[in-house]
Amino acid sequence: MALLQTLAPPSLVIDTAAGPRTLTSAIYASLRADILAGRRRPSEKLLIAPIGKRFSVSLAAVREALSRLVADGLVIAEDQRGFRVSPLSLADLQDVTHTRIELECLALRRSIARGDAAWQRELEQAWDALRLTPYTTAEERLRHSEAWSALHGRFHHALVAACGLEWLLRFRATLYEQSERYRLLGRVIATGERDVTDEHRRIFEAAIARDSATAEAELAQHFQRTADAITEACSDEELAGTSRP
Repeated sequence: MALLQTLAPPSLVIDTAAGPRTLTSAIYASLRADILAGRRRPSEKLLIAPIGKRFSVSLAAVREALSRLVADGLVIAEDQRGFRVSPLSLADLQDVTHTRIELECLALRRSIARGDAAWQRELEQAWDALRLTPYTTAEERLRHSEAWSALHGRFHHALVAACGLEWLLRFRATLYEQSERYRLLGRVIATGERDVTDEHRRIFEAAIARDSATAEAELAQHFQRTADAITEACSDEELAGTSRP
């Protein structure tokens, strides 16, 4: 069975009477959501004219939106060839994972050292919401539910929110999104051999206890386990969307 799932694009109504900046932001948000959800496949061509026709906007607005996605690392601009969705590969997954471990552990260490009562409350609330939410649905047992995915993102952000370095948090957010592309496309869910909830619990408890060394070690192992699971379950062809069912 192919590991990629084709999803119908959500309906989106853009107010063409809005200003150029608003139009660009709307196109950017729609294309970004499509890429992160896997509705736009890795390496897929993003043709400016059809996108402009779809949203009834100018080609300039589409180009600007695509340029913003290039800055996010979700789209590649090629000389004389236009734009395409950034490709995925197992080598890139490991690169993203190792870089994410380095940056996010630094952010976590700073957050634990600087976090105040408000940071602790938000982290506790984020953890409570995550642990009480099933991470699959009855309809889709091989993918995390959208609700769980959103709360998962909230939890990991809460861990590092008190970092105090905005550039570090920006880079961390970019790496998180890249990791999510692999997780969503890979359709990898923990089996009985892996208890993801317990992994999150150990990270949370170490952070609340201000035990930075343990929290960082648990976080690094958590990221690496996910990358290793995807690597075991997927081939480069499946990640690229070129495999056959």
